[in-house]
Amino acid sequence: MIRLAEPGDVGDILRLIRDLAEYERALHEVKTTEAQLRAGLFGDDPKTFAHVAEHEDGRVVGFALWFLTFSTWNGTHGIYLEDLYVEPGVRGHGHGKGLLTELARIADERGYERVEWAVLNWNQPSIEFYEALGARPQDEWTVYRLTGDTLTKAARL
Repeated sequence: MIRLAEPGDVGDILRLIRDLAEYERALHEVKTTEAQLRAGLFGDDPKTFAHVAEHEDGRVVGFALWFLTFSTWNGTHGIYLEDLYVEPGVRGHGHGKGLLTELARIADERGYERVEWAVLNWNQPSIEFYEALGARPQDEWTVYRLTGDTLTKAARL
């Protein structure tokens, strides 16, 4: 079952974020707290959204966390999928596909022109999963990021 996340899901979402970070070899980088996640998803004016996947036994076993983008060329919003993760023990049961196709359904229903995300180059199982759904890499673009000290330094220029 795929559903919109509720405030009671915050602990499970944070657990899954940490599991994802561990899988991506970056658990030490996770600083998010339940309070931050609750405010981001359910505060007065949320800018971030999440769906969760429940297994047959009712446990939350996966999540998709996303936000809106805007294409200046298309003149429409899109969905940026920040994270998609399903517990390894329940992969292959359709949870990941359900989460991703739910975002595609939302985008299509609202007239958004795209759902996009990033995937680590070494994550071949995820790449194969995405490509099986028809997604294609946008290899003509390179992602850049300002963060930490470089962000602070740039802000002071």
